[in-house]
Amino acid sequence: MEALAAWLPILILFVLTTVLALVVVGLSALLGPRRGSLRKLLPYESGMVPLGPAQRRIRVAFYLVAIEFILFDIEVVFLLPYALIYRDLGAYGLLAAGIFVLLLLIGYLYSLKKGTFVWD
Repeated sequence: MEALAAWLPILILFVLTTVLALVVVGLSALLGPRRGSLRKLLPYESGMVPLGPAQRRIRVAFYLVAIEFILFDIEVVFLLPYALIYRDLGAYGLLAAGIFVLLLLIGYLYSLKKGTFVWD
């Protein structure tokens, strides 16, 4: 029973956030303006008349850059705790962080070789 009591605040928070989200979406649907025009109903946010087809081919390089951006963000997430306690880890911590950074450097050099960062 005590184990379930420890989860009670999390359950309360989950219920409150769910109810709040539903209330906000419901109020927006009830009170929001419904004055649509032909220009507002176009699938572009700028309000300009679209030129050409709506679906165009996008180079894979854009996705690769996005994935690399996420990869380097994850690198920061893993290196920040190391930076906070690096003195306590000693040589083993330095070796582990060095291997981690080396693997990321290999991936970065591979991306450079493949031309991911070269824009036409």
